[in-house]
Amino acid sequence: MTDSGGDKSQPDLLSSISDLDAVSHLLANLHDDLPGKVTRFRHLADLGGALGTQGTMLFGGAATLHAWTEARSSFVHGNFAATILLCQSLVENLLAAFLHAGLMTDELPPRIAFKDTLKRCRDRNLISGQDSGDLERLMSLRNPLSHFRGVADDQNIDRRAIIAGRRSEAMTEQDAWFAIGLAVRVLGKPQFRLG
Repeated sequence: MTDSGGDKSQPDLLSSISDLDAVSHLLANLHDDLPGKVTRFRHLADLGGALGTQGTMLFGGAATLHAWTEARSSFVHGNFAATILLCQSLVENLLAAFLHAGLMTDELPPRIAFKDTLKRCRDRNLISGQDSGDLERLMSLRNPLSHFRGVADDQNIDRRAIIAGRRSEAMTEQDAWFAIGLAVRVLGKPQFRLG
């Protein structure tokens, strides 16, 4: 990469990779874990039955739509940390936007904490106690991915893996399966189902 003055002191990071090399890497990546990708895609297809015959109303605009679209893609392609982050974003935007849409009468502050959104949703019977607990669990899975947690913290992924006697990658994958299932469960609620 050069600046307008022609300075070549900052080379392009991918300049030594030819198009053919790039295609080769992309095809190898596509092939890796192909059975897992198919399994995760089929799981999403099976979960789709909960979303209503005419689909689902996604309150929250582009943020909610992009979170849902990218969460599904991330899950299928094995980007499990991204799946967790996106599912949290999806449900947080969806629920707060539903409350904000005026369907639940009182006004929301310009910025609302997720815990406050959950409380308001519970108070209006939009979510059950189990839903609330699972959404709080999702938040606890997202937090150490978004914010530094030392190994002494119970939410630290490495600590959780050591305690469980599993690889951290396996823990993150398990968390992603939980996150995508919970996201679909929330999207399948009567308030959001179409048909």
